[in-house]
This record gives sequence, structure tokens and C-alpha cells, in this order.
Amino acid sequence: MKFVCSQGDLNTHISIVSRAVPSRPNKPVLANILVKVDDDTQRITLTSFDETLGIQTSFSAHVETGGILTVPAKLLGDIVAKLPPEDLDFSQSDTEPVITLTCSAGEYQVRGMEANDYPNLPLVEDGQIANVSAESILEGLRGALFATSSDETKQVLTGVHLAAEPENLEFAATDGHRLAVVQRVDDSGVDLSINVTVPGKALRELERLLQTYQGTDPVALRFDPTQVVFELGHQRITTRLLEGQYPNYRQLIPRQFERQLTIDRKQFMAALERIGVLADQRNNIVKLSIDSADQTLALSVEAQEVGSGREEMSAQVTGDDLDIAFNVRYLLEGLRALPSSEIQLQCNSATSPVILTPMSGLKMTYLVMPVQIRS
Repeated sequence: MKFVCSQGDLNTHISIVSRAVPSRPNKPVLANILVKVDDDTQRITLTSFDETLGIQTSFSAHVETGGILTVPAKLLGDIVAKLPPEDLDFSQSDTEPVITLTCSAGEYQVRGMEANDYPNLPLVEDGQIANVSAESILEGLRGALFATSSDETKQVLTGVHLAAEPENLEFAATDGHRLAVVQRVDDSGVDLSINVTVPGKALRELERLLQTYQGTDPVALRFDPTQVVFELGHQRITTRLLEGQYPNYRQLIPRQFERQLTIDRKQFMAALERIGVLADQRNNIVKLSIDSADQTLALSVEAQEVGSGREEMSAQVTGDDLDIAFNVRYLLEGLRALPSSEIQLQCNSATSPVILTPMSGLKMTYLVMPVQIRS
């Protein structure tokens, strides 16, 4: 193995695959990244795998001799990150799994392990294939990922449910306290029915890749009953699907409402962030008071032995007055994901779900459960 590549390219691509290197690997070789050097394509391919999530990426280089080896991910990454931005020379010993890195600053040798011990990334060969625009996936993930559960005992809720029919895509996530649903029309090639739940961890890596994706080709989704593979350009993410029945979330969304407010999203967020400072001191609860006569929405917090706060803002109110309380974090996270300047808040009572929707742009529904106000 002998090749020359730029420090910048190598550093970028090591950073990408490092995110699937396990911190406590079951096998020593999984702490390494697989480096494949191809003299036919003049490309370097890096692969990492934690036995659930796999990431593969490749970039062009000047390859003199091909080869394959696994190298400690953290050690190589730390060395390359600190080198000056210039071309780096790599060569491998003929007799042992040692790679030598030469640059203007000097020379480093890193001992790796043979590639035979590294597990193959799972492939989806007989499954279904769908092509989806990068923009559709990115919008869906931005609007849903934040609402996944972090509770590993509720495995299926730690992922995003992806449902698709011809030209229609739906992303849904819930942690049991709130629900985010994003609907997209996509005509780039979704011509089959999809109903899968993808781990949040894999989708966060996909979101990172999509944020810097320069290509115009759609993302290819290959999936079978247990795996899904996302392919974009020279990058690939593979992950196991989450098992278990995803909740029937559509039946949770009310269809009729007794009260409706239209409010400025940024003004509402700013008020919540300010009053949230006090809410943090107590139980994270903020009370909203809807006043139909004055056409206002008031936010208040009572933090015993700490203090209290109240703010009022104008709103277009339809329906009767109501006091209703929420976890301030759930409100803020939902508002950050809603893309429009004005949002609609719809509710029925102080104990039933509240729906937040944008007034324009993305078709998104955010449902959040109120908390009981103690007298």
C-alpha cells in the first residue's frame, strides 16, 4: 500500500467515520477503521462499524499501490488532525500491519491489524430500493429527530418512523410526551410503500452528511426487513432497523379544536427562553393563560422560594379563556423546529393534547401534552 492524499481530505473523512467507532468495542478490531486503497479508481475508502451502525466514505488520492488494512481510529485521527494542511505520504510495511505517514514535519508509524478480522458491512441485496431527494430527507429529520426518546428501554421510540407511499413521505417521532410529524411531497422516485423505524443515532449521522452534501442526485434507500442502507454520493450509512410495532400516532392527533391562537413564533420563543430561566429553578413548568377578550397570551412561572415571572404578548385568539401548563423545554424544542414566522396553537382543554403548526412552508404537526396545574 502506497498513496498520497491531502491532510484536509483525510481529516474530514476520518471525522465522518469516527462517529461509528464504538467507545467500548466487543472486538479490538472494531476500535479501528478499515482503510481500503484502490489503484484502479484512485480512491481511498474508510469504513467504521459498531455492529449496529456502519459508515463508509471515500475520497480521491494519488494511489501508487493498492492495499487494505485496519488502523486505530482515535490514534490516526488525532495525529492527522494536528498535522499541517499539506500532502501526506503513506506506505505500508511488506512484512507487518504497520503504516508509515511522512510529512514535512517528520514521520509517524502506526500499528494496525489485518483487514481479515474486520466484519463486512451488512448489504441489502434482495430488498426494496427508493430514491428520495436530499432536501426531503433533511427537512424531515430537522422536523422530527428532536422528538425521539432517549430511553433505551423504549427501543422503538428512540428512532424515527418513516412511512412512504408514491410521492408522499412522512417522518414521525415521539417520546411519549410529544409527537412531531413532517409530511413531504417528493417526486424523485418514491414509488413504493415504506413503513420502517430507523434508529435516531444513524439518522443524526445521516443529517450531518446531508448538511454538507453537494450532489444533485437523490439519496438511495435500500432496505429489507432488518436493515436499511442510505447511499449519497461516495458515502454510505447502514443500520439495523428497530424492531417492534410503532405506535399508531395518527389517532393521537385531534381533528377538532375549541380554541385557536395565531402568534409570532420568534416572540413566543424569546419569551419562553426568558421565563424559562425561572422555570429551570423549579420544575421546568410554564403556565400559558389565553385571554380571548384582550387577545393576549400570558406566560407565567411561580418558583417557590426563588421568585416568579410573567410576560404577555398579543395573539389572535378564537375560543374561550384557558390556563394550561407545559414543560418549557418541550415547547421550545418544537418551536425551533417549526419553520414559519407565525404559528398556530390549537387546543381543547387543560388536559388534552395541544397542536402547534407552521402557518406557511413545511407541512408539520407538533403535538405536546400539557402538565397538570396544581392549585
